[in-house]
Amino acid sequence: MRSKRGPRHLAEYNRQVPLSGLFPENQVSIQLYRHTTHMGQEQLPLFGAPADTEPQGLRYEREFLDEREEGALIKEIQCLPLAEMRYKSYTARRRIVSYGGQYDFETHSLHSVQELPPDFHALRQRVAAWYGAPPEVFTQVLVAEYRPGTPLGWHRDVPDFEDIVGVSLAGHAIMRFRPYPPKSPSVRSLVKLEMEPRSIYLLSGPARWEWQHSVAPTKSLRYSITFRTRRQR
Repeated sequence: MRSKRGPRHLAEYNRQVPLSGLFPENQVSIQLYRHTTHMGQEQLPLFGAPADTEPQGLRYEREFLDEREEGALIKEIQCLPLAEMRYKSYTARRRIVSYGGQYDFETHSLHSVQELPPDFHALRQRVAAWYGAPPEVFTQVLVAEYRPGTPLGWHRDVPDFEDIVGVSLAGHAIMRFRPYPPKSPSVRSLVKLEMEPRSIYLLSGPARWEWQHSVAPTKSLRYSITFRTRRQR
């Protein structure tokens, strides 16, 4: 199903924003839209649970990027200093690099790290327009590489962050959801979202706090770029 850009959900910006830095041709412009709600733009392709059990606050849109834009991003990512993610004594298979902030699982604290490279600023601006806020609200960006067979275990993101926006590149992935805390393991309570290449998703509200999520082992090489807002306490 294609996106619905009705006035109920969107108020159009009256300007065109050039894509500079990220895409070398620098000849493309995009129409920005401001979202008055974080829901409603795409019917979610969820399966495995009735509609009334789907995570509220989950939003998904296909073809957020085109193939040329995706290819340019992948080339940029392949130049980054990706390294295996560490959770205390456990080393994960996925390789990552963090910008703006990095969480220390030993001390349970968030530390400042290098800022997002300029080549990714245009993408952050475009994601922020989709989300409906200034780019500066995304205080942390995580770039991750999923080699074939790489999973992401069940979790909720650390409480230092609020909303989560992710862009998927290259391979397909299945993101799974289950209520938190899980009352008992049950296939009936499992909700799945097929994330296509070049798609974008948002976790906010109940989907962020009342559900855990995981990613099934990938069948092919995949990249993701995750943008997070800082939680206000």
